[in-house]
Amino acid sequence: MPEPTQQLSPPATALPEAQTRRLRWAQGILLLFHVTGFLGLAFSQDPSFFLQFVPLNLLLTLGLLLAFQPRRTPAFWSFCLMVMVVGFLVEVVGIRTGLLFGQYTYGPTLGPKWLEVPVLIGVNWLILTYCTGMLARYLPIPGFLRAVVAALLMVGLDICIEPVAIRYDFWHWQYDVIPLLNFKGWFAVSLILQVYFNRVEFDKRNPLASFVYLVQLLFFFGLGMLL
Repeated sequence: MPEPTQQLSPPATALPEAQTRRLRWAQGILLLFHVTGFLGLAFSQDPSFFLQFVPLNLLLTLGLLLAFQPRRTPAFWSFCLMVMVVGFLVEVVGIRTGLLFGQYTYGPTLGPKWLEVPVLIGVNWLILTYCTGMLARYLPIPGFLRAVVAALLMVGLDICIEPVAIRYDFWHWQYDVIPLLNFKGWFAVSLILQVYFNRVEFDKRNPLASFVYLVQLLFFFGLGMLL
Protein backbone atom coordinates (compact mmCIF):
# COMPACT_ATOMS: atom_id res chain seq x y z
CA MET A 1 0.00 0.00 0.00
CA PRO A 2 1.58 3.37 -0.98
CA GLU A 3 2.38 5.86 1.73
CA PRO A 4 0.20 9.00 1.84
CA THR A 5 1.62 12.03 0.07
CA GLN A 6 3.36 14.42 2.44
CA GLN A 7 3.57 18.15 1.96
CA LEU A 8 7.05 19.55 1.59
CA SER A 9 8.16 21.90 4.34
CA PRO A 10 11.30 23.99 4.82
CA PRO A 11 14.17 22.27 6.62
CA ALA A 12 13.97 22.62 10.38
CA THR A 13 17.38 24.29 10.43
CA ALA A 14 16.49 27.03 7.91
CA LEU A 15 15.00 29.45 10.39
CA PRO A 16 17.68 29.05 13.09
CA GLU A 17 20.42 29.51 10.47
CA ALA A 18 18.76 32.68 9.16
CA GLN A 19 18.35 34.01 12.68
CA THR A 20 21.95 33.15 13.48
CA ARG A 21 23.14 35.17 10.49
CA ARG A 22 21.01 38.12 11.57
CA LEU A 23 22.37 37.80 15.09
CA ARG A 24 25.98 37.80 13.89
CA TRP A 25 25.34 40.90 11.80
CA ALA A 26 23.74 42.69 14.76
CA GLN A 27 26.61 41.70 17.06
CA GLY A 28 29.12 42.87 14.46
CA ILE A 29 27.43 46.26 14.13
CA LEU A 30 27.34 46.77 17.89
CA LEU A 31 30.94 45.62 18.23
CA LEU A 32 32.02 48.00 15.47
CA PHE A 33 30.32 50.96 17.16
CA HIS A 34 31.74 50.15 20.60
CA VAL A 35 35.28 49.36 19.44
CA THR A 36 35.38 52.52 17.32
CA GLY A 37 34.05 54.55 20.23
CA PHE A 38 36.52 52.95 22.64
CA LEU A 39 39.51 53.66 20.43
CA GLY A 40 38.30 57.16 19.65
CA LEU A 41 37.70 58.13 23.27
CA ALA A 42 40.79 56.42 24.61
CA PHE A 43 43.36 57.53 22.04
CA SER A 44 41.96 60.37 19.92
CA GLN A 45 43.04 63.93 20.55
CA ASP A 46 39.47 65.04 19.79
CA PRO A 47 37.05 62.82 21.77
CA SER A 48 34.21 65.27 21.08
CA PHE A 49 33.91 63.88 17.54
CA PHE A 50 33.09 60.44 18.92
CA LEU A 51 30.93 61.68 21.78
CA GLN A 52 28.44 63.18 19.34
CA PHE A 53 27.49 59.63 18.32
CA VAL A 54 26.47 58.55 21.85
CA PRO A 55 22.73 59.26 21.28
CA LEU A 56 22.88 57.40 17.95
CA ASN A 57 24.53 54.43 19.67
CA LEU A 58 21.75 54.31 22.26
CA LEU A 59 19.03 54.36 19.59
CA LEU A 60 20.85 51.79 17.46
CA THR A 61 21.24 49.44 20.42
CA LEU A 62 17.57 49.73 21.32
CA GLY A 63 16.50 49.21 17.71
CA LEU A 64 18.55 46.02 17.39
CA LEU A 65 17.25 44.68 20.70
CA LEU A 66 13.67 45.31 19.59
CA ALA A 67 14.35 43.54 16.29
CA PHE A 68 15.22 40.33 18.17
CA GLN A 69 12.26 40.46 20.56
CA PRO A 70 9.80 37.69 19.61
CA ARG A 71 6.12 38.61 19.32
CA ARG A 72 6.10 42.30 20.17
CA THR A 73 2.69 42.33 21.83
CA PRO A 74 0.82 45.32 23.30
CA ALA A 75 1.97 44.13 26.73
CA PHE A 76 5.58 44.33 25.58
CA TRP A 77 5.17 47.83 24.15
CA SER A 78 3.46 49.00 27.33
CA PHE A 79 6.41 47.62 29.32
CA CYS A 80 8.86 49.56 27.12
CA LEU A 81 6.89 52.78 27.44
CA MET A 82 6.46 52.43 31.19
CA VAL A 83 10.17 51.80 31.84
CA MET A 84 11.22 54.75 29.67
CA VAL A 85 8.74 57.09 31.36
CA VAL A 86 9.66 55.93 34.88
CA GLY A 87 13.37 56.12 34.05
CA PHE A 88 13.00 59.67 32.79
CA LEU A 89 10.85 60.79 35.72
CA VAL A 90 13.14 59.40 38.42
CA GLU A 91 15.99 61.33 36.80
CA VAL A 92 13.90 64.50 36.85
CA VAL A 93 13.18 63.95 40.55
CA GLY A 94 16.84 63.11 41.13
CA ILE A 95 18.05 66.29 39.44
CA ARG A 96 15.49 68.53 41.16
CA THR A 97 15.74 67.14 44.69
CA GLY A 98 18.99 65.19 45.08
CA LEU A 99 17.06 62.71 47.21
CA LEU A 100 17.29 59.65 44.96
CA PHE A 101 20.88 59.65 43.72
CA GLY A 102 22.58 62.73 45.18
CA GLN A 103 23.38 66.13 43.70
CA TYR A 104 24.29 65.93 40.01
CA THR A 105 23.75 67.69 36.69
CA TYR A 106 23.73 66.40 33.12
CA GLY A 107 26.16 67.56 30.47
CA PRO A 108 25.45 67.72 26.72
CA THR A 109 26.80 64.27 25.74
CA LEU A 110 23.51 62.36 25.99
CA GLY A 111 21.74 64.77 23.67
CA PRO A 112 18.87 67.28 23.98
CA LYS A 113 17.40 67.81 27.44
CA TRP A 114 13.95 68.47 28.80
CA LEU A 115 13.47 69.50 32.42
CA GLU A 116 17.29 69.41 32.67
CA VAL A 117 17.34 65.67 31.84
CA PRO A 118 18.39 64.13 28.50
CA VAL A 119 15.33 62.92 26.63
CA LEU A 120 17.12 59.67 25.77
CA ILE A 121 17.83 58.75 29.40
CA GLY A 122 14.63 56.71 29.39
CA VAL A 123 16.04 54.67 26.49
CA ASN A 124 19.11 53.91 28.60
CA TRP A 125 16.95 52.72 31.50
CA LEU A 126 14.98 50.49 29.13
CA ILE A 127 18.09 48.93 27.56
CA LEU A 128 19.62 48.14 30.95
CA THR A 129 16.40 46.90 32.55
CA TYR A 130 15.59 44.71 29.57
CA CYS A 131 19.07 43.19 29.13
CA THR A 132 19.69 42.47 32.81
CA GLY A 133 16.19 41.08 33.21
CA MET A 134 16.83 38.72 30.31
CA LEU A 135 20.17 37.64 31.79
CA ALA A 136 18.63 36.86 35.16
CA ARG A 137 16.08 34.60 33.46
CA TYR A 138 18.83 32.01 33.04
CA LEU A 139 18.94 31.46 36.80
CA PRO A 140 16.66 28.71 38.21
CA ILE A 141 15.61 30.79 41.22
CA PRO A 142 12.36 32.47 42.35
CA GLY A 143 11.22 35.58 40.53
CA PHE A 144 12.04 38.06 43.27
CA LEU A 145 15.58 36.74 43.64
CA ARG A 146 16.00 37.06 39.88
CA ALA A 147 14.87 40.68 40.19
CA VAL A 148 17.51 41.24 42.90
CA VAL A 149 20.24 39.69 40.72
CA ALA A 150 19.19 41.79 37.72
CA ALA A 151 19.19 44.96 39.85
CA LEU A 152 22.70 44.09 41.08
CA LEU A 153 23.81 43.64 37.47
CA MET A 154 22.50 47.14 36.72
CA VAL A 155 24.35 48.60 39.70
CA GLY A 156 27.51 46.75 38.67
CA LEU A 157 27.36 48.30 35.23
CA ASP A 158 26.69 51.74 36.73
CA ILE A 159 29.85 51.39 38.83
CA CYS A 160 31.81 50.93 35.58
CA ILE A 161 29.95 53.78 33.84
CA GLU A 162 30.47 56.44 36.52
CA PRO A 163 34.15 57.33 35.99
CA VAL A 164 33.70 57.39 32.20
CA ALA A 165 30.51 59.46 32.44
CA ILE A 166 32.23 62.08 34.58
CA ARG A 167 35.29 62.23 32.32
CA TYR A 168 33.29 62.66 29.11
CA ASP A 169 30.59 65.02 30.37
CA PHE A 170 27.64 62.62 30.55
CA TRP A 171 26.92 64.08 34.00
CA HIS A 172 28.76 65.69 36.94
CA TRP A 173 28.50 65.19 40.69
CA GLN A 174 28.61 67.93 43.26
CA TYR A 175 32.20 68.32 44.55
CA ASP A 176 33.23 65.62 41.99
CA VAL A 177 32.36 62.90 44.51
CA ILE A 178 30.09 59.98 43.60
CA PRO A 179 27.85 59.52 46.65
CA LEU A 180 26.95 56.11 48.01
CA LEU A 181 23.32 57.27 47.73
CA ASN A 182 23.67 57.01 43.95
CA PHE A 183 24.20 53.26 44.05
CA LYS A 184 21.51 52.76 46.69
CA GLY A 185 19.06 54.74 44.58
CA TRP A 186 20.05 52.85 41.44
CA PHE A 187 19.47 49.54 43.18
CA ALA A 188 16.08 50.60 44.56
CA VAL A 189 14.76 51.91 41.23
CA SER A 190 16.28 48.97 39.32
CA LEU A 191 14.67 46.46 41.68
CA ILE A 192 11.23 48.02 41.19
CA LEU A 193 11.66 47.91 37.41
CA GLN A 194 12.88 44.31 37.53
CA VAL A 195 9.88 43.21 39.58
CA TYR A 196 7.73 44.91 36.96
CA PHE A 197 9.71 43.13 34.20
CA ASN A 198 8.93 39.76 35.81
CA ARG A 199 5.24 40.52 36.18
CA VAL A 200 4.50 41.72 32.65
CA GLU A 201 3.44 38.89 30.36
CA PHE A 202 5.53 38.88 27.19
CA ASP A 203 8.02 36.51 25.56
CA LYS A 204 11.22 36.97 27.56
CA ARG A 205 13.74 35.64 25.06
CA ASN A 206 16.27 37.72 23.20
CA PRO A 207 19.55 36.26 21.86
CA LEU A 208 21.13 39.72 21.62
CA ALA A 209 20.49 40.88 25.19
CA SER A 210 23.45 39.16 26.85
CA PHE A 211 25.82 40.45 24.16
CA VAL A 212 24.61 44.04 24.64
CA TYR A 213 25.22 43.84 28.39
CA LEU A 214 28.66 42.27 27.93
CA VAL A 215 29.87 44.71 25.29
CA GLN A 216 28.74 47.71 27.36
CA LEU A 217 30.37 46.28 30.48
CA LEU A 218 33.69 45.76 28.67
CA PHE A 219 33.45 49.17 26.98
CA PHE A 220 33.02 51.15 30.19
CA PHE A 221 35.29 48.95 32.30
CA GLY A 222 38.06 49.23 29.72
CA LEU A 223 37.75 53.00 29.40
CA GLY A 224 37.66 53.33 33.16
CA MET A 225 40.95 51.45 33.44
CA LEU A 226 42.60 53.89 31.03
CA LEU A 227 41.47 57.07 32.80
